[in-house]
Amino acid sequence: MDQSTAPIVPYVYIKHTGIVRDANPVRVVSSCYLEIYTFPFDVQNCTFTFRSYIHHVSDIRIILGKTVEDILKRSISVLSTEGEWELMDIKSSKIKLSTFNQGESNPYDELCFYIVLRRRATLYVVNLLIPSCFLITVDLFSFLLPPQNVDRSSFKMTLILGYSVFLLIVNDLLPVTGSTIPLINVFFAICLALMVASLLETILITNLLVAPCNFCPVPGWVRVLVLRFMGTLVWLPQKSREDKIILNPVARGEVQTGEPGKMWAEAGDPALAELRNLGNELQSIRLHVAQHVDGNQISQDWMQVGYIIDRLLFGVYCIFITFSFIVILSIWSNSYNQ
Repeated sequence: MDQSTAPIVPYVYIKHTGIVRDANPVRVVSSCYLEIYTFPFDVQNCTFTFRSYIHHVSDIRIILGKTVEDILKRSISVLSTEGEWELMDIKSSKIKLSTFNQGESNPYDELCFYIVLRRRATLYVVNLLIPSCFLITVDLFSFLLPPQNVDRSSFKMTLILGYSVFLLIVNDLLPVTGSTIPLINVFFAICLALMVASLLETILITNLLVAPCNFCPVPGWVRVLVLRFMGTLVWLPQKSREDKIILNPVARGEVQTGEPGKMWAEAGDPALAELRNLGNELQSIRLHVAQHVDGNQISQDWMQVGYIIDRLLFGVYCIFITFSFIVILSIWSNSYNQ
């Protein structure tokens, strides 16, 4: 508390009843401990105590000259807080403090004022919370971009850089006093952590979708856990595999004719040898085609795993965002409505 800087008035008022009134104004600059955990929806309760440290009740009695309601109305009319604070209520209580030596016979008078102030949060909601919600919403909808055709990672990296610059700019609007970390800082940290987690998820999915041909076949436990169970959970069931390779009947030694054996009798031995060579070549071609189809099938399996994991993490991302925002908003709402 600083020393009074009000001008000295060398006059007193004397009434006919014998009451002497000293109208000397007192200007006092004091400080109040702020609870900034729920910033910018915080409500502050400041206490001002008036008492004499020398004179007892027998010498000085401290009483209210006006009612608390009148004091509240007068304070609201003259309050100057540059639009940031709103005066909600003023309460008072009178306490008699007994001395250690004289007991209850000659106590001290003490008058306490409890001033309730609420911060106007419109400026901080517009400048801090709404831009953060917009950026996290854009990051959420970026999951709808096709990861195989669009460079989703560059888009998410741009969002992270933009959000980092935003936090540096708005750092001056955040409070720096108090013993606790404001909840809005936790909100910003959650938003940034979600963006980073989204980028890491995109890197994983891109690796599964772009380079699946370098992977080994999908293990059995992955096929059961991801392709069947998780695929059904996220409405991406595994497609049935159909073997579309037409087997060559010559390679199996089977020739379909109207009259069995008549064709080989008319063709002779050279024709039969030529047909057998042709059957071997067709068998070789079939093996190459089968290897190519198996490789494509492995790639398709890993791509299906990537799509399933991408949709599953998108659902987890939505659930975590919704839960976190509901918890933070409920804390702010309870604090602001007190």
